[in-house]
Amino acid sequence: MIRKRPIDRSINRQQRPSTTFWSQCINLRSLKQIHASLITKGFNSNASALREIIFKAAIEISGTLNYGHQLFDRISQPDTFMWNTIIRGSAQSQTPLKAILRYAQMERRGIEPDSFTFPFVLKACTKLCWRKMGFGIQGKALKMGFIGNSFLRNTLIYFHANCGDLSIASELFDDTAKRDVVPWSALTSGYAKRGELDVARRYFDEMPVKDLVSWNVMITGYSKRGEMESARKLFNEVAQKDVVTWNAMIAGYVLCGECEKALEMFDEMKNAGDKPDEVTMLSLLNACADLGDLQVGIKIHWSLSQMVTSGFNVLLGNALIDMYAKCSSIGRALEVFREMREKDVSTWNSVIGGLALHGHAEESINLFTQMRRSKVRPNEITFVGVLVACSHAGKVNEGHQYFQLMRDGYNIEPNIRHYGCMVDMLGRAGLLDEAFNFIDSMEIEPNAIIWRTLLGACRIHGNVELGRRANERLLKMRKDQSGDYVLLSNIYASKGEWDGVQKVRKMMDETGVRKEPGCSLIGTEEKALMHFLFDSKSKIKFKTKAVNLLP
Repeated sequence: MIRKRPIDRSINRQQRPSTTFWSQCINLRSLKQIHASLITKGFNSNASALREIIFKAAIEISGTLNYGHQLFDRISQPDTFMWNTIIRGSAQSQTPLKAILRYAQMERRGIEPDSFTFPFVLKACTKLCWRKMGFGIQGKALKMGFIGNSFLRNTLIYFHANCGDLSIASELFDDTAKRDVVPWSALTSGYAKRGELDVARRYFDEMPVKDLVSWNVMITGYSKRGEMESARKLFNEVAQKDVVTWNAMIAGYVLCGECEKALEMFDEMKNAGDKPDEVTMLSLLNACADLGDLQVGIKIHWSLSQMVTSGFNVLLGNALIDMYAKCSSIGRALEVFREMREKDVSTWNSVIGGLALHGHAEESINLFTQMRRSKVRPNEITFVGVLVACSHAGKVNEGHQYFQLMRDGYNIEPNIRHYGCMVDMLGRAGLLDEAFNFIDSMEIEPNAIIWRTLLGACRIHGNVELGRRANERLLKMRKDQSGDYVLLSNIYASKGEWDGVQKVRKMMDETGVRKEPGCSLIGTEEKALMHFLFDSKSKIKFKTKAVNLLP
């Protein structure tokens, strides 16, 4: 047990470890060595030395927090500084819950917190989004008379702006707080994250000094809302950009479907000498997938290989597979899949769906079997891929079996996409009556794409009667799509029923719908249906650097 002497003056200046002594403490190994040296030289009971080693382990040296907790547990009577240090280090770490547990331990031992304790605990509450405890900490700080402390007030504003009550954050934002950039940034960020961009912009415009965090928050807010002109205008005003600034713009363009602009923005980023990170590359892979630009996608893959030498994480691996699959390079998608050490359900889904879409139905179904053997639980997207494979391979019986397996084996209720797959499967197989009856028996309301799929199947198989009935149902939902009329007209024309063709043209004239010049439906139906079934682009997460409230 390490014991702290009550009077630090018992160790004179000459006996204390020197600055050089502590400067050698740069990693876990040297930390352990210095700890051993403290024990042998008798400093392990010196409060000053104990404070220094706890500070090194909890805050200053990366990856030594757990060792810091072990050291702390061996101190019989840690002082308030030591408690604050271990709580602070935990709050800043990836395990903020440890800060809460240490604070609870501190309370149980009857150690009175000071004005620094509460801000560190509040930071942990903010990370965990523990509103109730955060409010409790605020009450205790108020009771102990610390609420006037500027450090605590700023942390409270940050807590309420992120996960507490914005009105309280605004009340705390008094004239004293307005002198500091931190509360300005916190309120701007808080309102922007909750969708109140107009209020956020008001705070942003009134800020006496704008930090980069605030610029990034506003640019991200506009990008998320699809207001790329406003985002670009602010972007152009930022004097010193960082990778977050660029990422916000690139991701915004991708989400708005302006993928060419996203790639142009990446070129600007390189020309400015700024280096991309994994978030940048994830957005660019999404852009390549949407554009079907394989060559640029390959270049992005190569750049990623230079950045990440220890193998791609699941998110990047999935994005690569999705990009290659959508660029019709299923071989490369499979290579990435096989090289991935860790896979999640989305990894399997991307390959199963990609194989199904590109005519490798048997391989897709076999991979699904392999997925089940690997004890990875399929989800609703998995079954979309499997049902598409069955549809393309004409495996009607197997399709019915997988549809039932989804419901009975995995308790997944079919959604509109699964029903769409089944209708497509039956339609391709020429089982039009069964497809029609299946739609009528659906437990959810069929949408226009379901009826359009059946109408397309009727055109392929030349079934005028069912085509007419499907078209009637379709026109009850919408009357402004020229392709709906053209499909029925083509069915009549294929059977030489020119009166029917004339009736369709008359309906188009009456509703004011015109066929687009040069419009062809060959391949269009397939593309539209597959987009509907597989519209599950990897979600791009916007990231902004956290406001640093703690010293």
